[in-house]
Amino acid sequence: MKKDKALRWPYGIALSFIGIIALIYFTIYETMKYPVEASDMNMLNYHQYDKNANDIIMQKIAFDKEYTLNFISDTIKTDETQIKYRLTDKAGNPVNSAKIRAVVTRPNEHKYDIKLENPTVKDGVYTFEKITLPKEGRWNIIASVEVDSKKRFLNLKADTRYPKTFEY
Repeated sequence: MKKDKALRWPYGIALSFIGIIALIYFTIYETMKYPVEASDMNMLNYHQYDKNANDIIMQKIAFDKEYTLNFISDTIKTDETQIKYRLTDKAGNPVNSAKIRAVVTRPNEHKYDIKLENPTVKDGVYTFEKITLPKEGRWNIIASVEVDSKKRFLNLKADTRYPKTFEY
């Protein structure tokens, strides 16, 4: 009888060890189904952003001292969405010489990224061609604006289910 009680501990430890290994395997297996997307904060990967964070902040401050950038699109919806920005100097005069690029992307799903370049410009209003969003739901709109040597990023969060709501 005493011998049977003595064998319970090694079996218990062995079963616990096997259970822990099974749980580790299950956790890894499940996480492989949902890969982690690299961050695209300000159209840069996180290594570039972290390395240059202070420079990016200083560029934004310098840009904001001279210019005003506004997102002026009315709505974000699944079909025929048009992205528009207004750029003026601090005196309210339109600026038509900026270089603006934008990306419309889903949070954590870069396979649906839509890159926008070469907008039409009229009186400081930069208008990109209409786009169709492949899925309903949350979208990030990231713009990079450069005037002379001044640069700024503008990040917006939008949702096609609430087309007139934006988070800056």
